[in-house]
Amino acid sequence: MFSGLKEKVGEVLLPGDEFSAPNDDTISLTDPVKPERVVCGPGLRRSGDRVLVCKSGVLRHKQPNTFWIDSQQKRYVPAKGETVIGIVTVKSGDVFKVEFGGSEQASLSYLAFEGATKRNRPNVQVGDLVFAQFVIANKDMEPELVCVDSSGRANGMGVFGAGGLLFTVSLRLVRRLLAPHSDVLADLQQLFPCELVVGMNGRLWVRSSSVQRSLIVSNLLQSCDTMTAPQRQQLFRRVAQGAL
Repeated sequence: MFSGLKEKVGEVLLPGDEFSAPNDDTISLTDPVKPERVVCGPGLRRSGDRVLVCKSGVLRHKQPNTFWIDSQQKRYVPAKGETVIGIVTVKSGDVFKVEFGGSEQASLSYLAFEGATKRNRPNVQVGDLVFAQFVIANKDMEPELVCVDSSGRANGMGVFGAGGLLFTVSLRLVRRLLAPHSDVLADLQQLFPCELVVGMNGRLWVRSSSVQRSLIVSNLLQSCDTMTAPQRQQLFRRVAQGAL
């Protein structure tokens, strides 16, 4: 299965394609051979000893054994553990409703903040931006968000957004920005140093030294989605010559 997936890296796959382990695969009792374990990312689903493709796109691989489908998906599907940028829409009792761009709104308890108690409630108002993490995300239950990690610390999550600009980009660009040693992010920070919050749901929040620079950063990021690396570098050089 592992070798079959590696042979298809970089090719376009369609829903319904599948990869299965050969029938003649055997594990030696004398040689210390470990079976190759495949980690399925977005677009791939494991079913028994098979890996099924459930999304059309290009197959990607990350060492040592992680595979996923790189696609131009526009609608965000929540997944447990992912961090998103949401907007508080309803404040009712002990629960906030947060709109994050999915098919339904998520719930956020007032106790899901660092240091929050029944007497010390967080100051959250309708319209506030929250950076939160999914703890429940499946098709049979209402999505649930929290603003603390497993240790009970905020770790950068919570209410934010004062003086910044919120805009949306494609999910593919979000993955490029969150990748280790992102070229897009490195080039952007050299051109316009700014604060940037990236949500896995395709929402970005930016705050620079002025409103004009924040607008320039948002336009640059939205333009980078369909550009190659040389085209992006050329655009950044033109902006640097004209704006700095």
